[in-house]
Amino acid sequence: MPRGIDLTTVGFGEPVYLWLLIGPLVLLLLWGWQWFRRNADRRRSFTERVVPVKRRHPLVGGLGFWLCLILAISASIVALARPRARIAVVRKAGADIVILQDGSASMYVTDVKPDRWRRSIRFIRAFADALSWKGDRVALALFAHLAAPQIRLTKDPNALFFFLDHLGDHSPFRLEDNPTWDTNIEEGIGWGLKLVEKDEQLFGKTKNPKGFVVITDGQAWSGDVAIALREARVRQVPVNVVGVGTGIGGLIPEAPGPDGVRPPATIRAVLDRDSLRRIAAEGGGGYFELDREPDRDIAFRIIDSVRRRAKAVEAAKAEERYEDLYWPFLFAAGVLLCAGTALLRDKTELWWQAAAAAAVSLLFVNVLR
Repeated sequence: MPRGIDLTTVGFGEPVYLWLLIGPLVLLLLWGWQWFRRNADRRRSFTERVVPVKRRHPLVGGLGFWLCLILAISASIVALARPRARIAVVRKAGADIVILQDGSASMYVTDVKPDRWRRSIRFIRAFADALSWKGDRVALALFAHLAAPQIRLTKDPNALFFFLDHLGDHSPFRLEDNPTWDTNIEEGIGWGLKLVEKDEQLFGKTKNPKGFVVITDGQAWSGDVAIALREARVRQVPVNVVGVGTGIGGLIPEAPGPDGVRPPATIRAVLDRDSLRRIAAEGGGGYFELDREPDRDIAFRIIDSVRRRAKAVEAAKAEERYEDLYWPFLFAAGVLLCAGTALLRDKTELWWQAAAAAAVSLLFVNVLR
């Protein structure tokens, strides 16, 4: 939105047309001479009249139309010279958010309905709906023992919803694979940073503030996590953590055996709130937990926190650009012609009005080319 016009920077894109103002200036001097003569006759009629009937003489009379016509032509010439001025514009920066979704075996637990994975996907949908997508970009990566990037930073919400529609029922990491049984948050954060770096290599740096959203049930704190969080802080990327699960937890289902029979579950997975809060604190973000508050409220709070960082750094800086100002002069010319029409008294003046309207219309067409 514009902050205001700096009048000291007013200039003209086509200043050569300003020489045409000499014509209206000469006409204005002639108009003033005619008005002076008319006013003298008006005063003389008051002092020398002999009829008893009181007569009224308008101050301007028929000259009012000519004054409006001269001013309308002048305004049109100024518009033709394309006046412009520098204005300050504050652009609201979008946000670049990388969603890091836990896809490990513990996400199959059903302590939240229908299970942790599908509950997480439902939250990601709400998060996508909360974004304005006007300058906002989202990337998505999954992680278990290893990370698997899914979507690079994109402004297209359809790319994200395509993933949610096709992989929303279960994690792409299968229970039959050993790496699925490990949660490696540091690997997810590392891949998130790689997604940001790759985007900068391909498209250059942007003013959009960056932020990570880690959706997981937790993992034990380790030195590797601390290293990944330190790197994120250096890159000024806050790590927000969204916990999914309960303190009671649930059993992780076992993979089916060769005979297709699923053995009894023996490993219990609980929400590790302490480690997740520490990760959020060390990462400079916030900790949130699903089902403690509405998904959209969590999404709005995360997005707002990322954008506030931009305001504190550089995204709220005003950008300066030049704005064309010829439209107000064209509008003024139209208003003056309408006012002059109201002052007309005979057919001759009406014809002059029609000619003036045709001339102004030609100027309009010339300006809009």
